[in-house]
Amino acid sequence: MKNRFLHILLLIILVAFSSRAQILENDTRTQVADSRFKSLQVKLDGNDYFPPIITLNSEDKIRISFDELDEERSYLRYSVVHCNADWTPSDLVESEYVDGFNYADITDFKHSLGTLTHYIHYSFTLPNDEISFLISGNYLVKVYHEDEPENTLLQARFYVCENAVSIAASATSRTDIDYNGEHQQVSFTVNTRNYAIRNMYTDLKAHVTQNSRSDNEVVVNQPLMVSGKNITFDHDRKLIFEAGNEFRRIETVAQHNISMGVERMQYHHPYYHAILYTDRMRTNDSYLYDKTQMGRFTIRNSEAYDSDNGSEYIITHFTLDTEGQLSNGKIYLNGEFTNNLFTPSTMMKYDPATGLYTADLLLKQGAYNYQYLFVPDGSTRGYSSLEGNKFQTVNEYLIRLYHRDPASRYDRLIGFAITFSGK
Repeated sequence: MKNRFLHILLLIILVAFSSRAQILENDTRTQVADSRFKSLQVKLDGNDYFPPIITLNSEDKIRISFDELDEERSYLRYSVVHCNADWTPSDLVESEYVDGFNYADITDFKHSLGTLTHYIHYSFTLPNDEISFLISGNYLVKVYHEDEPENTLLQARFYVCENAVSIAASATSRTDIDYNGEHQQVSFTVNTRNYAIRNMYTDLKAHVTQNSRSDNEVVVNQPLMVSGKNITFDHDRKLIFEAGNEFRRIETVAQHNISMGVERMQYHHPYYHAILYTDRMRTNDSYLYDKTQMGRFTIRNSEAYDSDNGSEYIITHFTLDTEGQLSNGKIYLNGEFTNNLFTPSTMMKYDPATGLYTADLLLKQGAYNYQYLFVPDGSTRGYSSLEGNKFQTVNEYLIRLYHRDPASRYDRLIGFAITFSGK
């Protein structure tokens, strides 16, 4: 174990000196390009457990926060990009979607206090006095050094909605392919009573996500039925999702005490290490309900006055027993703390000496939801084969409805709904 700690420390040092990466030009997913930046969160301000979506011309705000592992603050700026429903940048010029200048300095920051790891905590909200939104749709906020706008350090997705239509949605385990089996099916009806749509069969498209994941996101553009002002999306094979299982949970809210999921806490200069209990596959286990946060995480230190700048960074050791090495694919940690991406840092590595999969991540103290997803070779989609698919699982489904009139140059986000399975 000691050798493992030394190996991890060496990797962190190497990363610190080669931290700058480049986000691919067409990659608009929420992510961090520079490894010095950690704990990226994009939230509805005032509600940590709601998707990052606000209503156009309302008092709602999106809050973006993150840390920089350094002793001195950087002079950072941000700007926003309007995107189409599929997250490709739209053809609009900035003046068509932003009121004011499309950049602003990040002035809200605070240095860490009483922590072994030095960092600066940054946060800002949108819209604000510098940037406000003229139209609805998908938005991407990019953060960069004030003198290097071409190098994006991190970016985050969020939504601005018109709420011009109402959507009634549901999720059931009685699907078109099984009954209380391994899947869940989403259906929804759109009421367009106060909104004009020229062609309800061609001008609309709905995007459905499960627990904020993008790898298994579904797009439907053909309703089952149109009756007057009501549009029904139902009995569509695309709207059938793996049921999955309840997220696993850990807490590292106190570096001097053992919390949920932590077998032991150790200190090896310069970091605390949280060694978690070894996880096992749950494929054949009976369903067990657990109230989770649908993959989200919350920063918290029970011993600090302000968790934002008083929480420690801890190397967190994940271990998974799969009873041998799996072939034809890879295993990834998944959750909001991984930005729901499959990257080298979140890939579980097989250790032939122990017969276990391991991953070691530098995480800020808090409460974390996570799961293990299997990604077959050549695929970009994760599957719940290691967790098991239990029809009773509580999942959060977000439905977003976009409208593009033939004469329009962008996708309007005209309505959204959130529904839960298993309730």
